[in-house]
Amino acid sequence: MKYLPAAFLLALCAAPPLAAQSTAAPRPTTPKPLREPDVIYVPTPFAVVDAMLDLAQVKAGDVLYDLGSGDGRIPVTASARFGIRAVGVDINPTRIAEARVNAAEAKLTGRVTFRNEDLFETDIREATVVTLYLLPELNDKLRPRLMKMLKPGTRIVSHAFGMTDWVPEATREVEGTTIYLWRIPAR
Repeated sequence: MKYLPAAFLLALCAAPPLAAQSTAAPRPTTPKPLREPDVIYVPTPFAVVDAMLDLAQVKAGDVLYDLGSGDGRIPVTASARFGIRAVGVDINPTRIAEARVNAAEAKLTGRVTFRNEDLFETDIREATVVTLYLLPELNDKLRPRLMKMLKPGTRIVSHAFGMTDWVPEATREVEGTTIYLWRIPAR
C-alpha cells in the first residue's frame, strides 16, 4: 500500500469540492502569514529541547506555551514526556500546519494545540512554562508582556538568547548553545 504525504492530505481535505472548484476563483495553497515573521525558522535540536524542559522542571499539571513554535517539537515533546497540555504559537501558517501534523502523528491532538497568532498579541496567562527561541531584541520586547501576563513563579526558558538586564536564575550549555531560565517574580 502506498501512503500519501501528510501535507498532501491536509491540502486535499482543505480543497473545495470539484463542482465548486470549476466556478470558484483559484485559492492560494498556503494562507499568508499575519505579518512577516520576525525571525527565520531554525529548529531547536532535540537534545536542546530535552534540556530546556529539564531546566524548566516541567511536571504534571504544567501548561507550556512555546512562542514561535515552528514545527511544534517543544510542545509535542513536553506533552509526550510529561503528559501536560501544551500550546504552540507561530505567525507562519505553514509552520502551524506542520506542527499539527506532528502532534497528530504523535497522537497528542487532545493535549497539544497550535495557534496561528502573533506572539506579541496572544493570550498566554494560563502558561506555567514558556519556551522561546527568538532573537535578544525580541526577548527584550516580549519581557514586559511576560511580566504583566504571567503568574509569579512561571518559568521561562530561552534557547540561545538572554534578556538584556534580566539575570537568569540558571543557565546550561547544551550542544554548543546556552539555554536560560527565569521565573516571574512575586509582585
